[in-house]
Amino acid sequence: MKFRNQTKSDKVFLTVVMIILTAFFIVVLYPCIFVLSASFSSGAAVQSGKVVLLPVDFSLEGYKTVFNTPSIWTGFANSLFYTVFGTLINVAMTMTAAYCLSRKDMPGHNGIMFLFTFTMFFNGGIITTYLLIQKLGMLNTRWALLIPGAITVYNLIVARTFIANSIPHELLEAATIDGCSDFGYFIKIVLPLSKAIIAVLVLFYGVKHWNSYFNAMIYIHDKDLYPLTLFLRDILMADQIDPSTVSDPEMQARLAEAAGVIKYALIVVSMVPVLIIYPFIQKYFVKGVMIGSIKG
Repeated sequence: MKFRNQTKSDKVFLTVVMIILTAFFIVVLYPCIFVLSASFSSGAAVQSGKVVLLPVDFSLEGYKTVFNTPSIWTGFANSLFYTVFGTLINVAMTMTAAYCLSRKDMPGHNGIMFLFTFTMFFNGGIITTYLLIQKLGMLNTRWALLIPGAITVYNLIVARTFIANSIPHELLEAATIDGCSDFGYFIKIVLPLSKAIIAVLVLFYGVKHWNSYFNAMIYIHDKDLYPLTLFLRDILMADQIDPSTVSDPEMQARLAEAAGVIKYALIVVSMVPVLIIYPFIQKYFVKGVMIGSIKG
């Protein structure tokens, strides 16, 4: 940061801000470094508290146990399914609703938008939602994690504002003159011009599905349908992997000693997909959020 043309008070202020932000950065970064280091350390080192910053007694036992546990692979496959198809449903419904509500010639669009916004502040609660899922026959099915919450109102507002402020109304008039239908205009013009906000929605919804465990804990009872986060929760609560889910007898004998390492290794494994995907859509993130949240 350059201080050339700044006053003394500005330099002091910026220096203090940089120190505070650096301190916050270290506070946020250290837990990530600790988890990564602990996952590559031995079980004895983790249990004795020797791991502080760098791995102690480098070991891959935690990862070996994780990758040799069938339930982890089941949870990983389920989380991937929920994330991919759930995000597709979310983005499709959010963009469709946002486009319709951005059209000022749509009858009752203000009233419908009010109903959407109303749900941000008032809802029926967990019990009524559970009874609704049960009555619809979605209890203990994959649909219970895909259909409820298919549209997040905040994301809908951001997408609606983006479409209304970033896509000129003249394009609609020109497309209509050329004989383009509303559906054709949405598919051929609106969606291609909305790549930035779509990337933001994919990130928001994808991370939400990948990290979600509460809905699965309530609506899913079959362990074959559990997402990875629910297995992770059970492991963190019990502080170990259930020995009955591990087929290798030798691996079962090492579970007690490697309990601490296993949970750290599983945390790292669960974070990898998000860390891989984020760099590819990061360039659209700031643009999509800023354009979609500021009118003008």
